[in-house]
Amino acid sequence: MREQRAARPADPYDLLELDRLLTPDERAVRDSVRAFCDRRVGPDIARWFEQGAIEDIRGLTKELGELGVLGMHLDGYGCAGMSAVDYGLTCMELEATDSGLRSLVSVQGSLAMYAIWAFGSEEHKQEWLPRLAAGTAIGCFGLTEPDAGSDPGSMRTVARRDGADWILDGRKMWITNGSVADVAVVWARTEEGVRGFVVPTGTAGFSAVEMKHKMSLRASVTSELVLDAVRLPATAVLPEVRGLRGPLSCLDEARYGIAWGAMGAARSAFTSALAYAGDRVQFDRPISSFQLTQAKLTDMALELAKGTLLALHLGRAKDERGLRAEQISFGKLNNTRAALEICRTARTILGANGISLEYPVIRHANNLESILTYEGTVEMHTLIIGQALTGQPAFR
Repeated sequence: MREQRAARPADPYDLLELDRLLTPDERAVRDSVRAFCDRRVGPDIARWFEQGAIEDIRGLTKELGELGVLGMHLDGYGCAGMSAVDYGLTCMELEATDSGLRSLVSVQGSLAMYAIWAFGSEEHKQEWLPRLAAGTAIGCFGLTEPDAGSDPGSMRTVARRDGADWILDGRKMWITNGSVADVAVVWARTEEGVRGFVVPTGTAGFSAVEMKHKMSLRASVTSELVLDAVRLPATAVLPEVRGLRGPLSCLDEARYGIAWGAMGAARSAFTSALAYAGDRVQFDRPISSFQLTQAKLTDMALELAKGTLLALHLGRAKDERGLRAEQISFGKLNNTRAALEICRTARTILGANGISLEYPVIRHANNLESILTYEGTVEMHTLIIGQALTGQPAFR
């Protein structure tokens, strides 16, 4: 019996029909987030990127809370309790609009909220999680320092006991949401090892200064946190974790979302290039009719489909049994590199128009230069995978 080919026409934006791998409920989540982004953010994002600021970030965060995407993969305390795949699809749609938008949601839900949800006291959870889930409060996550990026164990921020209180001193750098946050989860060295602290940003001695002059993630608030003898009660410490396991497990939550989000940025660049190639006429023909352009489009489609399949596989595995650190590193490393290459190739198809903010390509490419190295550089994820392959740590 001869194999028959499917009679349905090919969808150039989904040749492998990956959409069929999603459940109706998952498609509904994706479509609702996409519609929100198209309506609320899409018309303004290029201007926000150019001016280096999101207008009415508090209003936008509240709307994201109403949409139900803040801490959506957590249970209880006003959180939606949705699946890892639902969260991944949400990250993809957010980042297809802009990496800065996904970063806002990711830092709020996968870093600040997750730290409190996983390691906080019941008092912490009751006080902060419902407000953060609703978007009426904004959170940030203070781990990276001027001299401690890939090596958080060398952090200089310290917390010392003073009677029943804690006193925090130090600085944190490259902190998303920092200068607009209502609460910061700050990690510091103590005599007991690394501990996490829930720090209301109105506490005396706490200050945050927005970092300017960025050429990437411009539609995102990035700040330096300064802790100058910040006095906190004994109840401010996260009671359920000690050591670097705490912040690193939070980073794994965020890195999982990046594996999906990077494919959103890549998809946006690919679809822009495909449409442009069909409209752009040179030598009396659309440039999509030339072999070299078709080769570029084919390579982009291959990497986009493979990266999306990888993200979906990780999501299914996370929902079923959880993920190991090297599996998350696999997704983050592969998909950020692939997404950046897709954006660079798309830029060549658009020619000079590829550097214009009238198209999303250069904005995504610039953003992905940050996504490539934040929450774990290429080198760090390479060594995490290398250790899993060989059994030999090579970090030092």
